[in-house]
Amino acid sequence: MPCDPYDGRMTDTPRRTLVLASASPARLGLLKQAGFDPRVIVSGVDEHAISAPAPAELARVLAEAKAQAVAGGGLLDGGELVVGCDSVLELDGRALGKPVDATDATARWRQMRGRSGVLQTGHCVIDTASGRRVSATASTTVRFGSPDDEEIAAYVATGEPLHVAGAFTLDGRSAPFVDGIDGDAGNVIGLSLPLLRSLLAELGVRITELWG
Repeated sequence: MPCDPYDGRMTDTPRRTLVLASASPARLGLLKQAGFDPRVIVSGVDEHAISAPAPAELARVLAEAKAQAVAGGGLLDGGELVVGCDSVLELDGRALGKPVDATDATARWRQMRGRSGVLQTGHCVIDTASGRRVSATASTTVRFGSPDDEEIAAYVATGEPLHVAGAFTLDGRSAPFVDGIDGDAGNVIGLSLPLLRSLLAELGVRITELWG
Protein backbone atom coordinates (compact mmCIF):
# COMPACT_ATOMS: atom_id res chain seq x y z
CA MET A 1 0.00 0.00 0.00
CA PRO A 2 1.28 3.50 -0.76
CA CYS A 3 2.15 5.77 2.14
CA ASP A 4 0.26 9.00 2.68
CA PRO A 5 2.90 11.73 2.00
CA TYR A 6 1.35 14.06 4.57
CA ASP A 7 1.22 11.98 7.75
CA GLY A 8 3.24 8.87 6.98
CA ARG A 9 0.32 6.49 7.48
CA MET A 10 -0.54 3.72 5.04
CA THR A 11 -3.51 4.37 2.76
CA ASP A 12 -5.54 2.38 0.27
CA THR A 13 -5.71 5.33 -2.15
CA PRO A 14 -4.02 4.29 -5.42
CA ARG A 15 -1.55 6.62 -7.11
CA ARG A 16 -3.20 8.58 -9.93
CA THR A 17 -1.74 8.51 -13.42
CA LEU A 18 -1.03 11.80 -15.18
CA VAL A 19 -1.50 11.82 -18.96
CA LEU A 20 -0.14 14.63 -21.11
CA ALA A 21 -2.26 15.19 -24.22
CA SER A 22 0.53 16.90 -26.13
CA ALA A 23 3.46 16.08 -28.38
CA SER A 24 5.45 19.02 -27.00
CA PRO A 25 8.85 17.95 -25.67
CA ALA A 26 9.03 21.26 -23.78
CA ARG A 27 5.85 20.51 -21.82
CA LEU A 28 7.01 16.98 -21.08
CA GLY A 29 10.36 18.33 -19.96
CA LEU A 30 8.75 20.81 -17.58
CA LEU A 31 6.67 18.07 -15.96
CA LYS A 32 9.61 15.71 -15.61
CA GLN A 33 11.81 18.42 -14.11
CA ALA A 34 9.05 19.07 -11.57
CA GLY A 35 8.99 15.44 -10.44
CA PHE A 36 6.29 13.90 -12.64
CA ASP A 37 6.47 10.93 -14.99
CA PRO A 38 3.45 11.45 -17.26
CA ARG A 39 2.23 9.15 -19.97
CA VAL A 40 2.12 10.96 -23.33
CA ILE A 41 -0.78 10.50 -25.74
CA VAL A 42 -0.94 12.91 -28.69
CA SER A 43 -4.46 14.23 -29.23
CA GLY A 44 -4.42 14.53 -33.01
CA VAL A 45 -6.69 17.60 -32.83
CA ASP A 46 -6.66 19.82 -35.93
CA GLU A 47 -5.81 23.19 -34.39
CA HIS A 48 -6.77 25.06 -37.57
CA ALA A 49 -10.34 23.75 -37.36
CA ILE A 50 -10.99 25.50 -34.02
CA SER A 51 -11.71 29.20 -33.57
CA ALA A 52 -12.67 31.59 -30.75
CA PRO A 53 -13.35 35.33 -30.47
CA ALA A 54 -10.23 36.16 -28.42
CA PRO A 55 -6.69 34.72 -28.14
CA ALA A 56 -7.02 33.73 -24.46
CA GLU A 57 -10.29 31.94 -25.18
CA LEU A 58 -8.82 30.23 -28.23
CA ALA A 59 -5.94 28.85 -26.15
CA ARG A 60 -8.38 27.50 -23.58
CA VAL A 61 -10.74 25.95 -26.15
CA LEU A 62 -7.83 24.26 -27.92
CA ALA A 63 -6.57 22.86 -24.61
CA GLU A 64 -10.04 21.53 -23.81
CA ALA A 65 -10.34 19.90 -27.24
CA LYS A 66 -6.98 18.17 -26.86
CA ALA A 67 -7.70 16.90 -23.36
CA GLN A 68 -11.16 15.68 -24.37
CA ALA A 69 -9.83 13.88 -27.45
CA VAL A 70 -7.43 11.87 -25.32
CA ALA A 71 -9.84 11.33 -22.41
CA GLY A 72 -12.46 9.94 -24.80
CA GLY A 73 -10.11 8.23 -27.23
CA GLY A 74 -10.40 4.73 -25.82
CA LEU A 75 -6.71 4.43 -24.93
CA LEU A 76 -7.02 4.90 -21.17
CA ASP A 77 -7.62 2.37 -18.42
CA GLY A 78 -9.80 4.65 -16.28
CA GLY A 79 -8.96 6.96 -13.41
CA GLU A 80 -6.30 8.96 -15.23
CA LEU A 81 -5.89 12.72 -15.02
CA VAL A 82 -5.55 14.09 -18.55
CA VAL A 83 -3.79 17.42 -19.08
CA GLY A 84 -4.26 19.32 -22.33
CA CYS A 85 -2.45 22.57 -23.18
CA ASP A 86 -2.17 24.93 -26.10
CA SER A 87 -0.37 28.25 -26.56
CA VAL A 88 -0.82 31.28 -28.78
CA LEU A 89 0.95 34.62 -28.83
CA GLU A 90 -1.40 37.58 -28.61
CA LEU A 91 -0.10 40.54 -30.62
CA ASP A 92 -2.26 43.46 -31.68
CA GLY A 93 -5.30 41.50 -30.54
CA ARG A 94 -4.53 38.59 -32.89
CA ALA A 95 -3.68 35.01 -31.94
CA LEU A 96 -0.44 33.83 -33.52
CA GLY A 97 0.22 30.11 -33.46
CA LYS A 98 2.97 28.27 -35.30
CA PRO A 99 4.21 29.99 -38.48
CA VAL A 100 3.16 28.29 -41.71
CA ASP A 101 6.65 28.56 -43.23
CA ALA A 102 10.00 30.37 -43.01
CA THR A 103 8.64 33.46 -44.76
CA ASP A 104 5.87 33.71 -42.19
CA ALA A 105 8.32 33.24 -39.32
CA THR A 106 10.56 36.01 -40.68
CA ALA A 107 7.62 38.39 -41.02
CA ARG A 108 6.52 37.55 -37.46
CA TRP A 109 9.89 38.44 -35.99
CA ARG A 110 10.11 41.70 -37.91
CA GLN A 111 6.70 42.54 -36.48
CA MET A 112 7.50 41.45 -32.91
CA ARG A 113 10.98 42.93 -32.41
CA GLY A 114 11.15 45.82 -30.01
CA ARG A 115 7.59 45.20 -28.85
CA SER A 116 5.68 43.21 -26.24
CA GLY A 117 3.15 40.42 -26.70
CA VAL A 118 1.18 38.19 -24.36
CA LEU A 119 1.76 34.45 -24.42
CA GLN A 120 -1.58 32.80 -23.69
CA THR A 121 -1.51 29.14 -22.67
CA GLY A 122 -4.76 27.28 -22.17
CA HIS A 123 -4.81 24.44 -19.65
CA CYS A 124 -7.44 21.77 -19.23
CA VAL A 125 -7.51 18.86 -16.79
CA ILE A 126 -10.02 16.03 -17.06
CA ASP A 127 -10.48 13.52 -14.25
CA THR A 128 -11.53 10.39 -16.11
CA ALA A 129 -12.61 8.79 -12.82
CA SER A 130 -15.31 11.37 -12.16
CA GLY A 131 -15.72 12.90 -15.62
CA ARG A 132 -15.12 16.36 -14.19
CA ARG A 133 -13.28 18.94 -16.27
CA VAL A 134 -11.62 22.22 -15.27
CA SER A 135 -9.83 24.71 -17.49
CA ALA A 136 -8.24 28.15 -17.48
CA THR A 137 -5.72 30.28 -19.36
CA ALA A 138 -2.45 31.66 -18.00
CA SER A 139 -1.02 34.89 -19.46
CA THR A 140 2.60 36.05 -19.52
CA THR A 141 3.85 39.26 -21.10
CA VAL A 142 6.91 38.79 -23.30
CA ARG A 143 9.21 41.74 -24.05
CA PHE A 144 11.02 41.09 -27.32
CA GLY A 145 14.45 42.45 -28.13
CA SER A 146 15.45 43.93 -31.46
CA PRO A 147 17.35 41.35 -33.50
CA ASP A 148 18.49 42.69 -36.87
CA ASP A 149 17.48 41.14 -40.16
CA GLU A 150 20.62 39.00 -40.33
CA GLU A 151 19.99 37.58 -36.86
CA ILE A 152 16.34 36.87 -37.71
CA ALA A 153 17.38 35.09 -40.91
CA ALA A 154 19.91 32.97 -39.03
CA TYR A 155 17.32 32.04 -36.40
CA VAL A 156 14.63 31.15 -38.93
CA ALA A 157 17.18 29.02 -40.81
CA THR A 158 17.52 26.77 -37.74
CA GLY A 159 13.90 25.66 -38.23
CA GLU A 160 13.11 26.13 -34.54
CA PRO A 161 10.49 28.89 -34.92
CA LEU A 162 8.40 26.76 -37.27
CA HIS A 163 7.49 24.37 -34.46
CA VAL A 164 6.45 26.75 -31.69
CA ALA A 165 3.60 29.17 -31.06
CA GLY A 166 4.60 32.76 -31.74
CA ALA A 167 7.73 31.66 -33.64
CA PHE A 168 9.94 31.86 -30.53
CA THR A 169 11.00 29.90 -27.47
CA LEU A 170 12.22 31.10 -24.11
CA ASP A 171 14.49 28.09 -23.62
CA GLY A 172 15.94 27.77 -27.13
CA ARG A 173 17.92 29.68 -29.74
CA SER A 174 15.66 32.73 -29.60
CA ALA A 175 16.34 33.30 -25.87
CA PRO A 176 18.91 36.05 -26.63
CA PHE A 177 16.19 37.92 -28.53
CA VAL A 178 13.82 38.08 -25.54
CA ASP A 179 14.60 40.98 -23.20
CA GLY A 180 12.38 39.73 -20.40
CA ILE A 181 8.98 38.52 -19.29
CA ASP A 182 6.37 39.54 -16.76
CA GLY A 183 4.76 36.42 -15.32
CA ASP A 184 5.35 32.68 -15.24
CA ALA A 185 8.29 31.52 -17.37
CA GLY A 186 6.93 27.97 -17.53
CA ASN A 187 3.79 29.31 -19.11
CA VAL A 188 5.86 30.69 -22.00
CA ILE A 189 7.67 27.39 -22.39
CA GLY A 190 4.31 25.63 -22.59
CA LEU A 191 2.79 24.81 -19.20
CA SER A 192 2.18 26.79 -16.02
CA LEU A 193 2.86 24.55 -13.04
CA PRO A 194 1.17 26.95 -10.57
CA LEU A 195 -1.99 26.94 -12.71
CA LEU A 196 -1.84 23.15 -13.04
CA ARG A 197 -1.67 22.90 -9.26
CA SER A 198 -4.75 25.13 -8.92
CA LEU A 199 -6.74 23.15 -11.48
CA LEU A 200 -5.87 19.84 -9.82
CA ALA A 201 -6.92 21.30 -6.47
CA GLU A 202 -10.33 22.12 -7.96
CA LEU A 203 -10.63 18.41 -8.71
CA GLY A 204 -9.62 17.48 -5.17
CA VAL A 205 -6.13 16.30 -6.15
CA ARG A 206 -2.94 17.52 -4.51
CA ILE A 207 -0.18 17.95 -7.05
CA THR A 208 2.27 16.23 -4.70
CA GLU A 209 0.23 13.03 -5.02
CA LEU A 210 1.35 12.81 -8.65
CA TRP A 211 5.08 12.98 -8.06
CA GLY A 212 6.90 9.97 -9.44
